[in-house]
Amino acid sequence: MANFEREITYCINRFFTHRQIHGFAYRLKQSKFNTQYVDVLVDSLDPRYYLAIECKSISGKKLYFSQHFHSDRNNVHQVDAITDFIKRTGRRGFLAVEFRFGAGRAKEAYLMPWDTVLRYYGNVPGISIDDFRLCCALIRSGEEYDLPGLDTNQYPLSPPTDGEV
Repeated sequence: MANFEREITYCINRFFTHRQIHGFAYRLKQSKFNTQYVDVLVDSLDPRYYLAIECKSISGKKLYFSQHFHSDRNNVHQVDAITDFIKRTGRRGFLAVEFRFGAGRAKEAYLMPWDTVLRYYGNVPGISIDDFRLCCALIRSGEEYDLPGLDTNQYPLSPPTDGEV
């Protein structure tokens, strides 16, 4: 998992560098006694890039809310905790998922807006790879992921709405 988090962080920072956008992605250190709400934070004065990203790297073709997310010691589900964090900080939330298919098979990764995740949460047991394929694909280039098109008004990083500014 840490490798995927690191890859996402590098990917976003390359995106900023190549497009000369002021922004910085970083991973939060995990600690037994500190709460980590999401895996990657992205800071930017541009509200389109003020992000919180939860990363999941899974085997198979479906991400399950009961299996791939956890509940804390107060029995708060991880999706609820992340939703609360996003609301409190004003960040735009995303779920980054890497689907691993075993040795010799190409990985696939996608970014899904957190609002889309919430439409599934509580209504279905999980989200299929086909549903993720409708979102922003991260293109594999050698050992790295690239974010194509995020500098345009393409889904999912469209300009902020009036309520987000």
